[in-house]
Amino acid sequence: MIRVIPEPEAPVRRTYSYLGPAGTFTEAALAQVPEARGHDWRPVRNVAEALADVVEGRSDAAMIAIENSVDGGVSTAQDALATVPGLRIVGEYLVPVRFVLVGRPGATLADVSLVAAHPVAYAQCLQWLSRHIPAHAHVPAASNVASAVGLLDGTSDADAAISPPGILEHHDVELLAEDIGDNDNAVTRFVLVSRTVASPPPTGADKTSLIVELPDDHPGGLLEMLEQFATRGINLSLLASRPIGDALGRYRFVIDADGHVHDERMADALMGLRRYSPKVVFLGSYPRADRAVVRYPERYSDDVFVEARDWLRALISGEPEES
Repeated sequence: MIRVIPEPEAPVRRTYSYLGPAGTFTEAALAQVPEARGHDWRPVRNVAEALADVVEGRSDAAMIAIENSVDGGVSTAQDALATVPGLRIVGEYLVPVRFVLVGRPGATLADVSLVAAHPVAYAQCLQWLSRHIPAHAHVPAASNVASAVGLLDGTSDADAAISPPGILEHHDVELLAEDIGDNDNAVTRFVLVSRTVASPPPTGADKTSLIVELPDDHPGGLLEMLEQFATRGINLSLLASRPIGDALGRYRFVIDADGHVHDERMADALMGLRRYSPKVVFLGSYPRADRAVVRYPERYSDDVFVEARDWLRALISGEPEES
């Protein structure tokens, strides 16, 4: 009798979308994801395309920028997460923002008078440019990598481009200057977004992201919403407003709260928000990128919430109170 040994199944390949082309800060963020290594990375042109890939099944997850320590929230990403259903944040990653000035092969800094750069990158390097190339002019580029690619393919008349350091690994450009950013502490926060799944288990160093609308415009409305967190000992690391778009003065609030949906205090706050707000979008609970353990007073521990719930249940059922 011949025994047939089945061949091992090939591992399932996963696809990850990111703002391309290769060499962007978004690619550097995706490189931090252990489970993405060795799988397919799909470069896209904008946040909407990345999230559409996830919703429509072309990708398993997408890496998008959501906040910058210098420029604040990335409005296109926040608005997309507020309006595109079926998405869930499953992780966050921090990328230090460093910029280099590059030119065509053989170029020198003395040759530079026209600089191509994405407008955000240009703003973050303006002081350096003013000191070293005071008579320069700026031509906007679609992305931090496109600014350099345009030098090589002839689509840009610029003499130099502001780009991420990763550009040097992918293109034959001349390094004219490095670390030209004006803020040495600049960091961009990225989130990995998948289709709706259960949140990963709590680690003790977690963050919960939400988008919340107020029920109406009245004095103290925002305060009432924030009290859902304050009265449960939950710290907010991000609170940003974005216009809803249906009328002047109507805003939704993008919130990052310290803790996990499995925490009793967070679950209680979410139920309070649900009662108060006409729309709460739960974006996910996930490990913090800095792995900083969330600290809170003992009176907000899970045991305190469980004991209070058991006490109320006993009152309702008529059990005698213990002395």
